[in-house]
Amino acid sequence: MAKTAHSPIGHHYIVEVSGCDPKVIGSVEKVQQILVKAAEIAGAHVWSISFSKFPPHGVSGVVVISESHISTHTWPEMGYAALDIYTCGVNVKPDKAVIYAVEAFKAKTSHITEITRGIDEGDEIFYHSFITWEEHLKRGAGSKGKDKD
Repeated sequence: MAKTAHSPIGHHYIVEVSGCDPKVIGSVEKVQQILVKAAEIAGAHVWSISFSKFPPHGVSGVVVISESHISTHTWPEMGYAALDIYTCGVNVKPDKAVIYAVEAFKAKTSHITEITRGIDEGDEIFYHSFITWEEHLKRGAGSKGKDKD
């Protein structure tokens, strides 16, 4: 009997967020609230939350979800945040978490790489594929344009 391909195991978003509001990404409370809400908007189940101030200005944190994790490290003095959003399964929508977090950080630009992980063509040899794009945003107004590589 021939083996068949399976759905990917997960989706991993690596997000560079520029031109963020320093008051937002410099606040442990705000960053934590944003990423917990991003997990909820994606339909994920939050298990554990750990955030802290990273001297002298930044915030580091992770939201552990049953489907994997959402994490960040911020540099408010540069208006920059690095986001890592990985989910497995088919019921969670990590792209919704990405969109929410980028908008909530009040970013001007985002550079996003989406990695589809755990692709199997039926031979149980797993691989990944990726696409990358950049979005120029108007603060609070959504996408101005999407450029895919």
